[in-house]
Amino acid sequence: MHKIGHRGAKGHIAENTLASFQKAIDLNVDGIELDVHLSFDGELMVVHDDTVDRTMSQKGLVKDFSTQELEALGIPTLASVFDLVNKKCFINVELKTYETADKVVEFIEKQALDKGWNYANIIVSSFDWNALQQVHFLNEKIKIGVLTSTDLELALAFAKFIKAYSVHPHYHLLTSQNVSRIQTGKFKVYPWTINEPEDIIFAKSLQVDGIITDFPERI
Repeated sequence: MHKIGHRGAKGHIAENTLASFQKAIDLNVDGIELDVHLSFDGELMVVHDDTVDRTMSQKGLVKDFSTQELEALGIPTLASVFDLVNKKCFINVELKTYETADKVVEFIEKQALDKGWNYANIIVSSFDWNALQQVHFLNEKIKIGVLTSTDLELALAFAKFIKAYSVHPHYHLLTSQNVSRIQTGKFKVYPWTINEPEDIIFAKSLQVDGIITDFPERI
């Protein structure tokens, strides 16, 4: 069962920071999950919200800050995270907007060509299924993860349509029946975000393929 650090090791260190990803690696994760938005100058930045208000000392939209300004706030570039991880675990890149799709495909292709990353060690996920379709259209070698918080049946149908690699449901949607059905369709099941010990025990009892968590050491 894969142990996947949510935004790094969010339960220990500020989310989506280089320190948080390093902590996740130190906790022997199999993978990390992170989020991307575009900066004002078109760089892929690792940050969850579309503003910097919640996690940083300033306020404003991510897309209104330059790469240099965002890095000064402690928000890393996607490239810097890939360099830090350096193939020690797989990376799940979540697209927060459709606008990131083309850039992420281009970035992954460059990582594969220039840095020796294997496509097998990268997953692109999103709640924006149009963005996932765009990624699949541009490069079918990129593994797709279908995110859902509401309708698992619809997510499974879309996963079949797009030939996805995995389905990423909110764990409250899971039953032994639907987990089995997803896996029978040859898709991995990576639920999120599971932190409490009793919820981890529940997910493990369903034999999911991995757990996305703020506390990787609990898996």
